[in-house]
Amino acid sequence: MDTLWAPWRMEYILGPKSEGCFLCDILREGGDDRANLVLKRGAACAVVMNRYPYNNGHLMVAPYRHVARLADLSRDERLEMMDLLEASVAVLTAAMRPDGFNAGINLGRVAGAGLETHLHQHLVPRWNGDTNFMPVIGGTKVIPQALDDLWATLRPRFA
Repeated sequence: MDTLWAPWRMEYILGPKSEGCFLCDILREGGDDRANLVLKRGAACAVVMNRYPYNNGHLMVAPYRHVARLADLSRDERLEMMDLLEASVAVLTAAMRPDGFNAGINLGRVAGAGLETHLHQHLVPRWNGDTNFMPVIGGTKVIPQALDDLWATLRPRFA
C-alpha cells in the first residue's frame, strides 16, 4: 500500500478553530468574495478556494444552506454542486493544465471531514510528480502561487 504524506496540513489541523461554521461565514450574502476566496456564486451553491490547499488550485463546492448529509440537499442543490464541479474542472484545466483531479466529499470526521456539519465537495488538481521530495523528506509543501494571485486568475474564468 502506498502512503501519501501531507504534513503541511498540520497547520490547519492543529491551528485554532473559530466558533460556528467557516463556510457559512464565507458564503454569507454581501461578504467580500476576494477576501473570502469565493470564485463563483450560483443560485444555491458556490465555489471557494481552499485556504489550506493540498495543491495549488484546491477548490471546494458548497451549498449556501448549512446541511451535513447528502440526503439533506435539495435536488437543485445536488444538481448545482455537480454543475459547479464540472465548471471548476474546466476552469482549472484551462488556467493550470493539471494532469488529473481528485474530486470527492468527506462524509464524517473519520472519513476526513475537517468540517463535518456543512457538506462540501473538494476538487484538487494533480500533476505528475506533484508529490516529491519536499513534502516527503523535507516536511514542506510548496504552493507556488499566492492565493490572492490565483483568485485573480481564476475568478474571471467563472464569469
